[in-house]
Amino acid sequence: MARDKITVVGAGNVGATTAHIAATRGLGDIVLVDIVQGLAEGKALDIAEASPIELSSPAITGTCDWEITAESDIVIVTSGFPRKPGMSRADLLAKNVQIVNDVSTKIARHSPDAIVIVVCNPLDAMVYTAAKVTGFAKDRVMGMAGVLDSGRFSYFIACELGVSVEDIKCVLLGGHGDDMVPLPRFTSVSGIPITELLDEEKIAELIERTRKGGIEVVNLLGYSAYYAPAAGAVKMAEAILRDTKAVLSCCAYCRSEYSAGGCFVGVPAVLGRNGVEKVIELDLNRSERNQFEESLAHVKELAAKVDKLL
Repeated sequence: MARDKITVVGAGNVGATTAHIAATRGLGDIVLVDIVQGLAEGKALDIAEASPIELSSPAITGTCDWEITAESDIVIVTSGFPRKPGMSRADLLAKNVQIVNDVSTKIARHSPDAIVIVVCNPLDAMVYTAAKVTGFAKDRVMGMAGVLDSGRFSYFIACELGVSVEDIKCVLLGGHGDDMVPLPRFTSVSGIPITELLDEEKIAELIERTRKGGIEVVNLLGYSAYYAPAAGAVKMAEAILRDTKAVLSCCAYCRSEYSAGGCFVGVPAVLGRNGVEKVIELDLNRSERNQFEESLAHVKELAAKVDKLL
């Protein structure tokens, strides 16, 4: 039986960490590709040499040659300029549209049946770029953001309540940025809504920290986070490759759902072997709906800018 093939585009911090986590999970044969000669090769070799110690899969190849990525089942796109202190995700738009445009053209050429998971920022706009350039069915192109944001929100809640992160289930909507929409009403600890455990002021404080979670790391490190984004990308890939039907918040294409009018935006979705198999539409109250519509408007503004750049 043929093993699944996962290509990770970009051998920087996010890409190399994604490849490492995927290898430890034994998801399949991994190809790490980068334009910098020796970078992907060196990191792949380092990961492979760790496999006897970690008892993980050594099936990883580093390369600059896109031919080696051919017939991938999943392609995870991490390549792009990272954020630095003082930069917003939107500041990266023009540079990263060029990169994702080039990468998406190569994905379509070498792996026309792949499912694409985009990680680089500004996330929702880069997912739109990848879908437009590849021409793939929209259910096969998605973005890793909600899993990361849910992870951050869950961690902050767990710290505040002194409970296990495993007991927390979060739901988020909207774009990946300062106007994301965490939903306390649908976020729970072992089924107990956090609105029963925390007061409004504390919940608002945790939501704000979640929205600023990326820049908090950037300000401390001087560059973008990578452990948590990589873990989020692998969680999505695992749900798809193992057909678990996991419900994860991610950037997915909404046709009529949430009255989005055909747009890639953060929503809870069922992920399986076919990609995004279902978008779960929640019955939002007026406040939640207003927040989502504001976030959606910003996502659509970025998509319109992408159209002008391509």
